[in-house]
Amino acid sequence: MTGSTAARGEGGGDSLRLAFAGGGTGGHIVPGMHLLDHVLGRGSSLADLLWFHSGRAVEERVMHGLAERLGGTPLEKVELAVEAGRGVPGRMRLAARTPGATIRARRALARHRTEVLLGLGGYTMVPAVLAARSLGIPVALLEINASAGQATRVLAPLARVVFHAWPATLPARGGARHVLSGPPVAAACAATGRDADARAAARAALGCTPGRPVLAVFGGSQGAQGLNTFVRDHADAMLARGVQVLHQVGPGRLAEARRTEAHYRAVEYADDVPLWLTAADLVLCRGGASTLAELAATRTPAWVVPYPHHADRHQERNARELGGGVRIVPEETLDAELAHELARLLGEEGADERARMSAALEAVLPGDAAERIAAGLFALRA
Repeated sequence: MTGSTAARGEGGGDSLRLAFAGGGTGGHIVPGMHLLDHVLGRGSSLADLLWFHSGRAVEERVMHGLAERLGGTPLEKVELAVEAGRGVPGRMRLAARTPGATIRARRALARHRTEVLLGLGGYTMVPAVLAARSLGIPVALLEINASAGQATRVLAPLARVVFHAWPATLPARGGARHVLSGPPVAAACAATGRDADARAAARAALGCTPGRPVLAVFGGSQGAQGLNTFVRDHADAMLARGVQVLHQVGPGRLAEARRTEAHYRAVEYADDVPLWLTAADLVLCRGGASTLAELAATRTPAWVVPYPHHADRHQERNARELGGGVRIVPEETLDAELAHELARLLGEEGADERARMSAALEAVLPGDAAERIAAGLFALRA
């Protein structure tokens, strides 16, 4: 089947035939993966899962192992390559591709007898939502960022319910259709907090040296050249002061990392983000919503370097939702002086400040976001 992959099995019991629509970045995939883990672990089950995505390579990396997670639940991933791009040419491509993609989505939804569609973000949602509405399938949306995406804003009137990860996107007169759910996070994040035993176990699992503070660096699912350059050029100041660094550089970006050396580890992709966060004393990261949600869930203080080229500056807005638990650092200020300050914060003299930041994260998020969303989806079944 062109543009799709399939794995077949049997659903069962009082279970849901669910479709997701989202892709383009890891940030539009990860919340769905966390939500699935919760649904599968809550005593409910899925009879069928259909996932509409854009076909970008990063999506396959983030969705690695999805079929195994689902066990025998039928799964089909269908590519709807309608990402808009920039400016008038991008909007024209979106308009040209949407009708055909809507027809493909409609056929897939009918074939799977889908009961509920959840949009996770990105333009892939457009044909999927239009197709679902044409078949009378209830639609829900999840806005994961603190600045609502264009596709979410356009499609919100077509949704029975819109789940909001952050208060900033709740409309003043949205009514009962708009629900502050919080962002779904990995169950492992919610379980650990800043538990000392969990932190020691995480550090041992990652091969960290006992007694040295840990800085974890995340550039998002595709990596961040600005963060990679900063770490490569200035890690000496931190290593010399007893810090050890875990560095996620992004796919194909190992050349941007430092050479392998004591107390420094670089990987293309962190397969177990909760483990890294549990091990870390401090995180240096981009401002993706899923990353920040997991910071809050594990109460891990962070310096957030928002991606500077988003027109709506949504990563900066995401970071502001975490209040005193993070420090927002413009990318252009990443220099030797900042590296020295970062090393100080990771040392004993920064312990009280890190503790204050961690405490500020304790009440940022609802503790049951995945449960709220899952319950809402099951309630939407006709």
